[in-house]
Amino acid sequence: MKPYSIYISGVGGQGIIKTSTVIGEAAMRSNIPVVMSEIHGMAQRGGVVSTELKIGDAYSPIIKEGTADLLLAFEPLEALRALPKLNRKTSVVVNTSPIYPSSLRQSDVPYPDVDVIMDELRSKTGEVFAMDAETIAKNAGHILSLNMVMLGGAAAVEGFPLSKKLILDSMRSNLPEKSIPINMKAFEEGFGICSKG
Repeated sequence: MKPYSIYISGVGGQGIIKTSTVIGEAAMRSNIPVVMSEIHGMAQRGGVVSTELKIGDAYSPIIKEGTADLLLAFEPLEALRALPKLNRKTSVVVNTSPIYPSSLRQSDVPYPDVDVIMDELRSKTGEVFAMDAETIAKNAGHILSLNMVMLGGAAAVEGFPLSKKLILDSMRSNLPEKSIPINMKAFEEGFGICSKG
């Protein structure tokens, strides 16, 4: 199977590593090879966190510049930082709720306008699915379900190589039992927003 490359970016505390784990286990459950790499900085302080996954026949998880099939951006500014990995066919699922880096909070440099960020993404990539995942997560029952909102969106993107059922089964195996109802609701909300039918 030709590898399907997923780049996930955001900041510490958003559940990026857990999201990658859920995707990875879902691939293994369907006997599809998967490789993953993670990079995280000062996660407890809201530092940059990213993971790279390839689902299919791949020897390295590292995504070469301009070759990602899907960007899952948990934070708008981090979506911009990911642009070198993307191309005009890359699908993008992006959370529109910004998290202001401490470096910006302590300076006179303003956070870029989110609409400008979205326009930039749309000008350089394929289809962009933008949603306020933070508010959706809160409405589902808890802000920490934001990552499952994003995962739901990813699972609905055309060409995503894993079935919704496999992802849901993997969620049940990898998330705390008491959080399952909220996370399932969050996933379904994200899926609904990005689904075309």
